[in-house]
Amino acid sequence: MALTFSKKKEVVAQVNAVASEALSAIGAEYRGLTVEQLTRLRVEAHKSGVYLRVVKNSLARRALEGTDFECMNDSMSGPLVLAFSMEDPGAAARIIKDFTKENDKLVVKMLSVGGDLLPAEQLAKLADLPTRDQALAMLMGVMKAPIEKFVRTLAEPHTKLVRTVAAIREQKEAA
Repeated sequence: MALTFSKKKEVVAQVNAVASEALSAIGAEYRGLTVEQLTRLRVEAHKSGVYLRVVKNSLARRALEGTDFECMNDSMSGPLVLAFSMEDPGAAARIIKDFTKENDKLVVKMLSVGGDLLPAEQLAKLADLPTRDQALAMLMGVMKAPIEKFVRTLAEPHTKLVRTVAAIREQKEAA
């Protein structure tokens, strides 16, 4: 069923609003996937806070104008599904990477982060980016390390003294 002009404008506006707020985007060719497989992909994407949409390339080009993902316009060809990460830059990449392990018919054609078009081979690197919680945990570990080392350094002379006294006591008890 063909879209009316007003529906096309609505789709373009909706995708443009999502792309304006997204952190990363992936374009993948879905040729050969069944409706059931695409539905499963959509469910997984929704759970992870990823906006997934199949849009005609001409409408997608219009929707991406004026966003960080305008660099993807030249690479759009064939039936594409667009995945936008809304909360975590690597979320869409993780979803697509996991899905392609089971379904080799989903082929990543392009990905973009921060206005840069990256080759499809960079999908694994983008998927391996830490989540917000993981990044905060790593930061806290780095911030906590100097304080822990300082406390250990302050406690070390006392610990040595206690070990020395214990060794002398054991030596006297043995004799």
